[in-house]
Amino acid sequence: MNWIDKLERKFGRYGIPNLTMYMVICYVLGYLLMVINPGMLDMLSLEPAMILKGQIWRLVTWVIYPPQTGSFLLFVISIFFFYYPIGNSLERTWGTFRYNLYIFSGLLFVMAAAFLTYFFTGRVYLVGAVFTTYYVSMSVFLAYAACYPNMQILLWFVIPIKMKWMGWVYGAIILYNIISYIRVGAWVMTVPIIASFLNFILFFFSGISMYRFRPKEVKRRREFKKAMAQSRVDPATGASVAKHKCAICGRTELDDPNLEFRFCSKCNGNYEYCQDHLFTHEHVK
Repeated sequence: MNWIDKLERKFGRYGIPNLTMYMVICYVLGYLLMVINPGMLDMLSLEPAMILKGQIWRLVTWVIYPPQTGSFLLFVISIFFFYYPIGNSLERTWGTFRYNLYIFSGLLFVMAAAFLTYFFTGRVYLVGAVFTTYYVSMSVFLAYAACYPNMQILLWFVIPIKMKWMGWVYGAIILYNIISYIRVGAWVMTVPIIASFLNFILFFFSGISMYRFRPKEVKRRREFKKAMAQSRVDPATGASVAKHKCAICGRTELDDPNLEFRFCSKCNGNYEYCQDHLFTHEHVK
């Protein structure tokens, strides 16, 4: 059991269901503020210098900064037809707690990067200029592409393309952005990009097995369980077939589901006994 499984067993009940919907609501509020009162939106941004002066609300309110600040139509398409369905699908695949952990770890990494950048440079970097939730949203897309590599979507609502190729394209774009910033000396711009994808690296490249959440693996396990269930049914009568039977009394787990059965290592042959006769029977030689 990896450490995420342990966390889920201990804190799984605290997961926030339908987290993507709340994130979308935050983005809508942020977009409206950007249009109506941009100055107010700046008062809610992630600014370490202001936070250290007492404006601690910025630790929470910065997430309302919309990842897409272009046209309204592009904002609606990217959020409601792209980010929201992908986020919901990931939550159904992983479970509420794992999806929460993925999102919140990405946000925490960005916050830590903002503070470290401020401490090392002493400069002011507003979230709208450098540190943003944009690449955290992109990490959700890459996680979806990793879990559903053969899922086909319509690019620009016209061109059919599999998610794995979209994932590779976006990965190449991200790498190109990092290299471009480094070449021009704007290394600070690479900090939020790397920080935003640490959650993706943590989940998929740190020895944590996400293979069992892939649709093919889920389907394989479901078919295996169905086949095993069918093998325990008599095809002639449709009645359940017992897996265990006591060699003394003849009782099975169908007679009492609380019965326990064991094979006797001292008997010559495969003789199985219930808990009442395991230590009282005569050994078969």
